[in-house]
Amino acid sequence: MRAETGFDPSGEEQPLGADRTDTTLGLFAEYGLTDRLTLQLKADWQQGEDAFVDYEGRGPVEIGATWQVWRDDHNAVSLYGGYAQAGEGRNAGYASPGVGEYDWEARVSAGRSFGEAGARWGMDQSFVELQVARRLRDGLPDETRVDATLGGRIGGQWLVMGQAFGGAADGGARWLSLEASVVRDMGGWSIQAGWRQTVAGRETAIAHGPVVAIWRRF
Repeated sequence: MRAETGFDPSGEEQPLGADRTDTTLGLFAEYGLTDRLTLQLKADWQQGEDAFVDYEGRGPVEIGATWQVWRDDHNAVSLYGGYAQAGEGRNAGYASPGVGEYDWEARVSAGRSFGEAGARWGMDQSFVELQVARRLRDGLPDETRVDATLGGRIGGQWLVMGQAFGGAADGGARWLSLEASVVRDMGGWSIQAGWRQTVAGRETAIAHGPVVAIWRRF
């Protein structure tokens, strides 16, 4: 991700003192213990620079569990609880590297499958998901986050997604990033390619850049 400008405390776009770059190699793993309970692991390695610092090191490591509390043929609701240990990288996008200690997060997710209704847009297995989270942080302000995903399959082997990632730190930074991506299935593997762009906020960099991922189902 690269940023040449940022949002100031009033939400106006201003030039940064120098270009900011952030490169992240991340791991996300999820394993189902039962039909309704899954364990999750998130970790990453980061490298970057801005006008004040060059950094490289581990980002936050988070472990958690998701419990699917209810579902029917088209809808599902789940609860997530997780704990994260901060690293030497950016533990929050608006913070300096290494700032922060540990976090606790509670998250509610609700999703709906449209079934054949998505065929009018040329898609099958289309869906929408909304997530709302509260993150309690040590060494950084507590945060409220709202994430949303709209997606659908085309031709059985292609998945297209539009996503929004928003949040607000108590008394400080706010951000909203949009991401569009396409995923190609190849047996038990998939490859994802997309682009992410910060579109609104305050006290945060206006970052943009590619997102590439490899998925493995097991």
